[in-house]
Amino acid sequence: MLSIPLLFLQFPTCHLFYSIIYNTVRIPIIGMGGIMDARDALEFMVCGAKAVAVGTANFVNPRAIPEIIDGIRKYMVENRIKKIGLLVGSLKAK
Repeated sequence: MLSIPLLFLQFPTCHLFYSIIYNTVRIPIIGMGGIMDARDALEFMVCGAKAVAVGTANFVNPRAIPEIIDGIRKYMVENRIKKIGLLVGSLKAK
């Protein structure tokens, strides 16, 4: 679980990259590292990631990816979000 504390560094970095670089050159961002559930995936997405990579979670839980997809779908239904693209970069930092 070494990657979990690193998430606190990854999210600000992902959002900073999205805010400055992506809005200039339009390079898609892929969130990687420590994604174990839908909440982790959603956090990367609202920070600007267009996709997420799930690795180690598959060893811990072979159904990790379907559960992450279901969790994202559930979040979108609960929050009346019709398109997943509306999540990407939706974080408003002050």
